[in-house]
Amino acid sequence: MKRLLMFIALLPGAPCVQAEEGDFWYLQTSVYTNHWTNDPDHNNNQELIGLERNWANSLLAGGATFRNSFYQRSYYVYGGKRWESETYPVYAKLTGGLLQGYRGDYQDKIPLNHFGVAPAIIPSVGAHLGRVGAEVVLLGAAAVMINVGLRF
Repeated sequence: MKRLLMFIALLPGAPCVQAEEGDFWYLQTSVYTNHWTNDPDHNNNQELIGLERNWANSLLAGGATFRNSFYQRSYYVYGGKRWESETYPVYAKLTGGLLQGYRGDYQDKIPLNHFGVAPAIIPSVGAHLGRVGAEVVLLGAAAVMINVGLRF
């Protein structure tokens, strides 16, 4: 998947839509994760794939699938807001939504995980150069993750 993203980003004439020009989609994947505690049982390869719709008014909605810290397939569906810098190609983003996938012995590893679904609030900061972007995502008290993506 990572090779596919890079290939698409380098294609001549590939669509390039900047946030200030209007709405765009953002396809992303995780490239690095580090848990705050050094536990050999933690998964640091999330295999995240996410798709997000960003509107010109700075609101956004999206969904992602990934392997959680305990190798379980998980899902995050969310809405949020993006704050773009007027001077530089950087932004802050805050999303809130529902997280599903922490089961069995790990269901109590995230707060308020009732019936297998928990609320989540996830802040991030990012930068973009044309249609290619990168984000640093804070995963609460558990970890930090770096994602790369493509705007189209």
